[in-house]
Amino acid sequence: MNRPRVRLGDLSVGFIQSLAQALQQLGHDPAPLLQRYGLVPARLAEAGARLSIPRYMHLGHAAIALSNEPALGLHMGRLSRLNQAGLAGVAAAQAPTLGEAARTLVRFEPLYAANYRGQSSLHEDNQGAWLRFYSISPYNDYNRFVVDSVLAGWLAQLSGLVGVAVQAERMEIEFCAPAYADRYQALCSSPVQFGATHNQLRLDRASLALRNPAHCPSTWQHLLQLCEQELAERTRMRSLAERIAHLLGPLLNGGREPDLGEVAAQLQLPTWTLRRKLAEEGTQFRAILNDTRRDLAVTYIRDTELAFGEIAYLLGFASAEAFQRAFKRWNGVTPGDFRRSQRRGA
Repeated sequence: MNRPRVRLGDLSVGFIQSLAQALQQLGHDPAPLLQRYGLVPARLAEAGARLSIPRYMHLGHAAIALSNEPALGLHMGRLSRLNQAGLAGVAAAQAPTLGEAARTLVRFEPLYAANYRGQSSLHEDNQGAWLRFYSISPYNDYNRFVVDSVLAGWLAQLSGLVGVAVQAERMEIEFCAPAYADRYQALCSSPVQFGATHNQLRLDRASLALRNPAHCPSTWQHLLQLCEQELAERTRMRSLAERIAHLLGPLLNGGREPDLGEVAAQLQLPTWTLRRKLAEEGTQFRAILNDTRRDLAVTYIRDTELAFGEIAYLLGFASAEAFQRAFKRWNGVTPGDFRRSQRRGA
């Protein structure tokens, strides 16, 4: 059987608009940089065009170097608009309330952004809700701006929806406070917590209840139907093995590998049933796990600047040495030799 290739993820080229606008506001022409990454006007105008996560991170890093602005992600977030999230954003822009708009962005996130590490989520209670962006640790100069742009972008998008400036009640960020930490404070009514367990912002119940003056009930319902149809098509898996490969990403982390029982629980199947169904497809859980790790390892080494110890952690290996042994067994070369060959061929 043909096994699926596992990708780190991608996102809509619509998000490039806020990056380009931020560079312009800082006095730089974004066109040469975008052209270097193949983001010419025709590409940016393609329906449904996506950009790979590694390429987006390299683009952001290059934009920060060009502008000499480490807080570029916060600039990008402030310029973010719902329509940059494609159909999901247009649907959110017709939501009756700020809370419904947030739910729509989270529900239909795969329509505008996908990452094997997980998906954003909304955690509600009687007093309000946490809007949470999944972890993309370990953090470095290539990905901190992503967290900045997402959290600041949510607030800008939701503020634009209701026509008033919305601040987070609380904000928590996984990485340690950067040199520009004081510039987050405009986003939050209380001190921002760095080195936290999650990347998330807290919205109180009054903010969630704010009304959208542009809401049209019939248009809203029509857009929701279109989003559900596109989501069903995008997430449709051709086999059980592909569904498992999709689930393994968020489970692979922290120096331990997921087992068959964990995946069976995610699929709401007894372990013995999952094992039997995989045998019917001519494969086993261990083969899918190894293939997923191998694909992700190649992508990480080729497309990111992560150290091998960090990659080992992300792929659930107990040590960098265990990862390097596995990589050589899979590919016939060490991770170091593979990265050097890729750099020479770039």
